[in-house]
Amino acid sequence: MKLASLKSGRDGALVVVSKDLAWCARAGAIAPTLQAALDDWARREPLLRQLSAALEAGEAVRQPFCEQDCASPLPRAYQWADGSAYVNHVQLVRQARGAEMPESFWSEPLMYQGGSDGFLAPRDPIPVVDEAWGCDLEGEVAVITGDVPMGASAEQALDAIKLVMLANDVSLRNLIPGELGKSFGFFQSKPASAFSPVAVTPDELGEAWRGGKLHGALRVDLNGRPLGRADAGVDMTFNFPTLIAHAAKTRNLGAGAIVGSGTVSNRGDDGGPGKPVSEGGVGYSCLAEVRTVETLSLGKPRTPFLKDGDTVRIEMKDAHGQSIFGSIDQAVAQCAGREAASPELLRWRAPRRAG
Repeated sequence: MKLASLKSGRDGALVVVSKDLAWCARAGAIAPTLQAALDDWARREPLLRQLSAALEAGEAVRQPFCEQDCASPLPRAYQWADGSAYVNHVQLVRQARGAEMPESFWSEPLMYQGGSDGFLAPRDPIPVVDEAWGCDLEGEVAVITGDVPMGASAEQALDAIKLVMLANDVSLRNLIPGELGKSFGFFQSKPASAFSPVAVTPDELGEAWRGGKLHGALRVDLNGRPLGRADAGVDMTFNFPTLIAHAAKTRNLGAGAIVGSGTVSNRGDDGGPGKPVSEGGVGYSCLAEVRTVETLSLGKPRTPFLKDGDTVRIEMKDAHGQSIFGSIDQAVAQCAGREAASPELLRWRAPRRAG
């Protein structure tokens, strides 16, 4: 089953989406929002699945599905906890800023609590107030949970995963060292993230969902060119049940909690940081890794962070070339602070630059 939230108020309007992402059916009679469905998932999920089956059979009242009309599946959430499950990424990024990596990072997940009071829609611009802050994209996988009790096991955590989606966890790289230096970050360096138009139940993913991981190439493009094609199921040191159990060690997680994988990252065939797509590698899912590899090979980074007018696209396709989640497709828009607070004020500007 595939679900999405059309833009409507703060929390969107829930729709069921066809497998090919061509059609949708409004689900307001079952649950007005995705959060409402998650709050009563045991009762509402079977009804949503019935509507999904009717949509596939052409028996439901339907309308064309337009990703441009979507908010993130949860436009806001009670919890957004992002891990760093790909330790290869952690190692590279810390290496770039001259920080040592403790051995414990290989045995215990890293996680931070991000801002969740408002997410960017998958077609919203990425607002950048100051390019000197070093704005970066981060291609990730994320899951939405049901209620998870404190102290839950990994097995309980796996059962709690209700939906899977993609994420662009925007980072302001040049603000990170100062915040972490205070031993109390992240905060300012982690602005609003965006999620894919569609969230998908694990069973809908078939063999792509196994071992608590999403397997498949995460397609990350920058300005229309391939930046990364890393496989999300490879080199993931901690799977999602492990991440969720880690988050729930000392607290309950409420239905609608979002847990992220961290930047998807694959090692090279030689165990090193890997090569760009243009050189036959799987590339990178963020610019920080690109800059680290450049520093290691060239002595200094050459690729700039995101700037006004750059475009970012994040997507995953199935074995038949069909988009699974729809795409995060954003343009960077330089703005003043008041504009950053109003995506509507930015929306008309970004497509002009993207073109």
